Formats: sequence, C-alpha cells, structure tokens
Amino acid sequence: MSFNELSPYFRPKEYSMVKLKLRVYEIFKSKFSEEEAATVIEYFEDKVEQKIQQKKEVFLTKDDKIDLIKWMVGFWIAQMAAIIGLYIKK
Repeated sequence: MSFNELSPYFRPKEYSMVKLKLRVYEIFKSKFSEEEAATVIEYFEDKVEQKIQQKKEVFLTKDDKIDLIKWMVGFWIAQMAAIIGLYIKK
C-alpha cells in the first residue's frame, strides 16, 4: 500500500495542505502567469497567517489560567463561608 492510498485520516495534515496548495497554484498558473500565480498564493498564505495570529491572541496563556484559577478558588471559599455562616446563624 503506497502513501497516496492511505486514508486521509492517516496522512499528515501538512501533506494534504501542500497537495492542495500545488493544485491551486496550477489552476492559477493556467489562468495567470507563473509570477502572478505565486503572488496570489503568497497573498492567501499571508491572510491565513494573520487569521491564525488573531485566533492565538484569543487563547489564554498559562499565567492567565493561573490567575483565573486563583479568582475561582477565592470566590468559592467566600461562597462556602457565606453558606456556612447562614447555617450557623440559625
């Protein structure tokens, strides 16, 4: 069984992306010059990279997660103290 016959689930994602990029490049090259096709592909790669960077900015960093956990524990302790205080009051 050759690499091309493998299920897409077993192929590395980079392989399918490179294959797709080559197919798109060939389509653009048939419509435009080789230089124009390369420019269009480069433009789309830059746009994709910008989108990825925007998405990365949304994710929490390790420090953000630690701060979030600290606040959650603090509020949890305060809430438990309030509940216990209400039970003791009766």
